[in-house]
Amino acid sequence: MGEIVILDNSSPEIQYLCKKDKRLAKVISMIGSITYEIYDEDPYEFLIHEIIEQMLSIKAGNKIFSRLVDLCDGEVTPSKVNKLSDEQIKSIGTANSKVSFIRSVTNAVLNGELDFGSLKEMNDSDVFKHLTSFKGIGKWTANMYLIFVLNRMDILPTNDAAFLQSYEWLYKTTDRSDTSIRNKCKKWKPYSSIASRYLYRALDSGLTKEEFHLYK
Repeated sequence: MGEIVILDNSSPEIQYLCKKDKRLAKVISMIGSITYEIYDEDPYEFLIHEIIEQMLSIKAGNKIFSRLVDLCDGEVTPSKVNKLSDEQIKSIGTANSKVSFIRSVTNAVLNGELDFGSLKEMNDSDVFKHLTSFKGIGKWTANMYLIFVLNRMDILPTNDAAFLQSYEWLYKTTDRSDTSIRNKCKKWKPYSSIASRYLYRALDSGLTKEEFHLYK
């Protein structure tokens, strides 16, 4: 079991964000404290799950990944995936391109090019550059890894659909340009990941179904 993180009004990070952004402060007051567990499973399995989920709904991605788990007898590891044929991987519902991506990451782990231990020692930028150098790992997957596996505090997932939906609700905007988002959210630094977690929670809890009102 991974380390449990609890964020509430007494947390310095929350106090900082509330001081810097009154709109986010309102969301934090509506949600209250949040608790999350730092990912403590196999990072390879996380990456394969994210590759499968790319461009799919969470439900569809989880369903396909569960089939891969079954193919691997309950544990998705590089050695087990390496033994599967392309046809076996395609049979669970993955596209040809994703079969290629899964092969790329699997081979990189097996030959030592992708060393998860070394990622922990790198800064955010170097982790991002290293991960995205492998076929199948794009900006979205790298950002998810930084936030949810490495628990880095200042990652802004500007290309994540769930984040964007909540961001548009919070700021009453339809401008999804990377420049605009980074400019509006620069006040969150150095805790962009924590702010993002609150936006994810706002979406998951249904808050975004109602129009955002700052003073209501």
